[in-house]
Amino acid sequence: MSYIFDTHAHYDDEAFDMDRDALLESLKEHGIGAVVNVGASMKSCRTTKALTEKYPFVYGALGVHPNETADLTEADMEWIRTESADKKIVAIGEIGLDYYWDEPDRAIQKKWFVRQLALAKETGLPVIIHSRDAAKDTLDIMVSEHKGTTGGVIHCFSYETEMAREYLNMGYFLGIGGVLTFKNARKLKEVVEYAPMDRLVLETDCPYLAPVPYRGKRNSSLYLTKVVEAVAEIKGIPEEEVIRITTENARKLYRLT
Repeated sequence: MSYIFDTHAHYDDEAFDMDRDALLESLKEHGIGAVVNVGASMKSCRTTKALTEKYPFVYGALGVHPNETADLTEADMEWIRTESADKKIVAIGEIGLDYYWDEPDRAIQKKWFVRQLALAKETGLPVIIHSRDAAKDTLDIMVSEHKGTTGGVIHCFSYETEMAREYLNMGYFLGIGGVLTFKNARKLKEVVEYAPMDRLVLETDCPYLAPVPYRGKRNSSLYLTKVVEAVAEIKGIPEEEVIRITTENARKLYRLT
């Protein structure tokens, strides 16, 4: 039997402070075989690293989310570069642009996005891209700074099929999570229908974006079965096949094969 691979989680978040160990230790018996915990700030990069050291099935990504880039320094980049040499660190992320919150200034977000894409090339690691309300600028930077280099995933993909086509043509994976189960997720359902199965990976972004019927509650990898059901229905294939293929994809994405 295949196991589910959660390619994007934030188990170091305070939402898990009460039961983190118990929850993580229960994942395997519920069919979750691997998790990538993703850094979003310098602090969470450090707590992510600690989780990878504690749990054999937890891998890590180190990077700084666009809304956390205001006070970044080259010393921070050097720390990430050094720590990325650890074999449990499998990606640079999450990095990108976020114009929904629109802070810090867009020029600062772009500067550190480009710098962290360069860091990915220095380390040879794939990237985890965060892009919210910033479709054109994200794509333009990805084309000019990263296309054809270390590969990666567009996390929590939220744009139209046309944008999905651009990223798929460049060889990136698309991260699919709980949003797929939402009633208003027509665009994402069309993207999943359009994208080949070998370019899709499963993710939670937990504690955020829990799928229906848990929407609004704390998300965890345990709820990925609901995303599997949704993908299976759209693609017209068995759930077991969705799990097998997406796990294979995740291992390719993070070079764990």
